[in-house]
Amino acid sequence: MISLRKAMEDYLTMRRSLGFKLRDMGYNLRHFVSFMEKNGSSIITTELALRWAQQPPDVQPAHWAARLSFVRSFARYWSATDPRTEIPPMGLLPYRTKRATPYIYSNEEIQQLLKAARNLPPTTGLRPWTYYTLLGLMAVTGMRISEVVRLDGADVDLKQGLLTVRLTKFSKSRLIPLHPSTVKKLKLYLYRRDQLYPRPLTARFFLSNQGTPLTDCMIRWTFVKLSRQIGLREAGGSSGPRLHDLRHRFAVTTLLHWYRTGLDVEQRLPVLSTYLGHAHVTDTYWYLSAIPELLALTKDRLEKRWEALS
Repeated sequence: MISLRKAMEDYLTMRRSLGFKLRDMGYNLRHFVSFMEKNGSSIITTELALRWAQQPPDVQPAHWAARLSFVRSFARYWSATDPRTEIPPMGLLPYRTKRATPYIYSNEEIQQLLKAARNLPPTTGLRPWTYYTLLGLMAVTGMRISEVVRLDGADVDLKQGLLTVRLTKFSKSRLIPLHPSTVKKLKLYLYRRDQLYPRPLTARFFLSNQGTPLTDCMIRWTFVKLSRQIGLREAGGSSGPRLHDLRHRFAVTTLLHWYRTGLDVEQRLPVLSTYLGHAHVTDTYWYLSAIPELLALTKDRLEKRWEALS
């Protein structure tokens, strides 16, 4: 029989061949196998899995539960080869996840954010145009920051008004149709970018002031700086509206528009889910309960349906 370490590597290879990235799982399972080797055991037991999962002792229970879930998945796979393997039952380390309440930017706040971005120094360089266009694109498409950063020139078809988002969070690709006004802004950015960097050294669409690729960290840092500047965050404060809330705003405003114009939201929800690149439509349904105004509209529509049926 092969070793536990070899079995673990085979398991990760098999899962990754199906499109899963498994960065956290890979790191944690290697750590778990080292723990097993240190304890002189080659058989996965619930007792050993629990002892390993509840490390370190000073973190949130959600961290322990996640670690145990990695072992459970691997144990389920390995038990087909080694029947001595114990699969840790569900619910041994219960916890409830709490998703952050989305901050829904007002139109005025979006305009203030874009105006501040347009005035970033150096005003004669590419930086202000990059952040003005990038943040505007995120606001009107709901794209993830990682997706915007990885856009190449070949992914931006301004003739057809389409973006190709490749290898997203769930290793899938999708097309995003653009409004003509968005196409116009992207063309303007491309013109200014090519004036400053006619032969860029990278294929990336959005460039830094030095003509190099942007990074997530660079964009998040600039966003925090802009947020403090326009009063969305306190000076020096670490909390406040997030960059990812631009994505939430897009989803919520789209749903609100559908409700207010009398469209069938349930029928259109899978379309929005695909547009956003959600793995499951249930991820999009979450907005209906997370936003008070959407919840009220949903309740009102349900009550009207019941009245019509009674």
